[in-house]
Amino acid sequence: MNSACVDLVYLDPPFNSNANYAAPIGSQAAGAEFKDTWTLKELDITWLDLIEAKYPALNRVIHASMKDSDKSYLIYMAVRLLEVHRLLKPTGSLYLHCDPTMSHYIKIMMDAIFGRKNFRNEVIWSYRTGGVSRTYFARKHDVLFYYAADGATFNMQKEKAYTKSKNRKAGLVNYGAGEAMFYEDENGVYNLVSMRDVWEIPYLNSQARERTGYPTQKPLCLLRRIIKASSNEGDMVLDPFCGCATACIAAQMENRQWTGIDISSKATDLVQQRMRDELDLFFQGSIRTDIPVRTDLGKLPRYNCPENRTLLYGQQQGYCAGCATHFEIRNLEIDHIISPQKGGTNHISNLQLLCGHCNRVKEDRGMEYLLKTLQLKR
Repeated sequence: MNSACVDLVYLDPPFNSNANYAAPIGSQAAGAEFKDTWTLKELDITWLDLIEAKYPALNRVIHASMKDSDKSYLIYMAVRLLEVHRLLKPTGSLYLHCDPTMSHYIKIMMDAIFGRKNFRNEVIWSYRTGGVSRTYFARKHDVLFYYAADGATFNMQKEKAYTKSKNRKAGLVNYGAGEAMFYEDENGVYNLVSMRDVWEIPYLNSQARERTGYPTQKPLCLLRRIIKASSNEGDMVLDPFCGCATACIAAQMENRQWTGIDISSKATDLVQQRMRDELDLFFQGSIRTDIPVRTDLGKLPRYNCPENRTLLYGQQQGYCAGCATHFEIRNLEIDHIISPQKGGTNHISNLQLLCGHCNRVKEDRGMEYLLKTLQLKR
């Protein structure tokens, strides 16, 4: 996908719950499954090479994790959040859905990628579903981190505030502290106030019409609230962990464009089925098996062109990315952080300057190998 093409991103990734999930047989989502257990052996270590070379603040967050499973999870999330950052428009918004398992690490990571000044809210989604414990308070909430740059769309949402005053009647206008119109429903008399950052929305019960059987399905009203607050009609909404496609359905309901990405092809089946069953729309989806081609890069110059060398020299302030020794520009060589043999590109984001010695030690291996080798020689 081209850079800066998305107005709103909502992502509900794995939570590092140390559990594996599968939809029950016989449900709409039967066949959908994903694992939420993490080990460093399963990760492509070249991801960490890229983070170490280009994103030192992010690298420090990852290495602050206590366990290898946490480190593995954070590397996985870091690479995807970097791509989300690339896809967001300068005026875009992002909501990341997590729970307290890793929220403290995720928050620091998002500060490093999206900028601490762009943090807007920690929204608490409160619900009553779930178990109880004799050793701690019942865990009944998820966390939504909301980031947005200056100029991002924000449409303030309203919620009901009930009053116990006997003087308040439906249809009455309050001319005291701000004008307010009072209404009445089965719960009593209320007026509409600006929405708080604690959202009380019931979890989906087993009989809900929108229930698909997908193990971590979220309510449509939760997604519709986010989409209405942080996008306008016609805007592009992206869910890069779309699962049973709730964000896609909500975006369609609110007249937004949308894109969903998921590791399971079952997501495509579910979005078509839900479009038909819940919106009475016929939608013919397709699974892309080719690699999409970006059109926003133009023709890349040779990786070792003088322009790249000058730009990298300025970024690195003349220091070798390996041994950290200062050199004149003529003594530094352009290196691929991730080797082309392992999928690395000639884009400037995958290039760095190394001195001749470090470049020959590294060859087509990762930065981790180079740094460990240099450390052993000291």
